[in-house]
Amino acid sequence: MSVDLATVKRVARLARIAVTEDEANRMVGELNGILGFVEQLSEVDVSGVEPMTSVTPMIMRERTDAVTDGDKAADIVANAPLTDRNFFLVPKVVE
Repeated sequence: MSVDLATVKRVARLARIAVTEDEANRMVGELNGILGFVEQLSEVDVSGVEPMTSVTPMIMRERTDAVTDGDKAADIVANAPLTDRNFFLVPKVVE
């Protein structure tokens, strides 16, 4: 796949990026270089290679998926000017 000047201008317009004619011409070469590198990567045989989460082998730490209230309601409203039973009290704004 290669990118031409019209494609660069169209993508710039869609992204709402202002590019001059010189910048668009320069981007054609840069984008074609990037796409060429990506095409080279697709040629690499990765069959039998397991996906990695890190470059060093490690076991992902997991936590139990339990719903709790955090038991911090009193701490959360401690600095509020007005509270009632761990709820914030605010002035009425709608008539």
